[in-house]
Amino acid sequence: MSDVVIKICGLSTRSTLEAAIAAGADMAGFVFFEKSPRHISLETARDLGAAAAAGRIAKVALVVDADDSTLDAIVAALAPDLLQLHGKETPERVAAVKARFGLPVVKAVGVASAADVESAAAYRGVADLLLFDAKPAPGATVPGGAGAIFDWELLRGYSGGNWMLSGGLDPANVAEAVRSTGAPAVDVSSGVERERGVKDEAKIAAFVSAARHTGNS
Repeated sequence: MSDVVIKICGLSTRSTLEAAIAAGADMAGFVFFEKSPRHISLETARDLGAAAAAGRIAKVALVVDADDSTLDAIVAALAPDLLQLHGKETPERVAAVKARFGLPVVKAVGVASAADVESAAAYRGVADLLLFDAKPAPGATVPGGAGAIFDWELLRGYSGGNWMLSGGLDPANVAEAVRSTGAPAVDVSSGVERERGVKDEAKIAAFVSAARHTGNS
């Protein structure tokens, strides 16, 4: 068994949220970005936030270059435990968001090369958790959730603070990914979907099970 932290991102229905909780996932990610097929409304956020309350699972609000008024509305609706900044937010913006809301902040970093991993050092001491995702292709309309994998070797032995591995993970490869990188946490979205933006409850359960049995304990 492994104590790897597991986040299921892009949840949008009560049934898939319940599936993530039942499977034993640690974090549930909710996307607030209209260009994403996983975007949810504030009304849905209130419903899902209430369902996840009382410590059943940590709630993560994912935003992309959101302004303060947008974040205010999201925090009021979801009452998240963490904020995930998945855009081009600077270290200064990350610090400002953290100060404004008093919540732990996850900063996503797109990776295609060793230089991208090194660039994450700018967020050290500002973000509470770094999320390494595959760098989007030039001109991409969304910054993640495309199911793309980057070279895991770039993160082998990474020691720059708390971090999470994302990008193209699924039930078939997550155990290998954790063993290859030593990732203390993993994040999945498209890898547990039956079609783009639609989560599959059986795949959620399979992913959590595979991530728990990595031999990394």
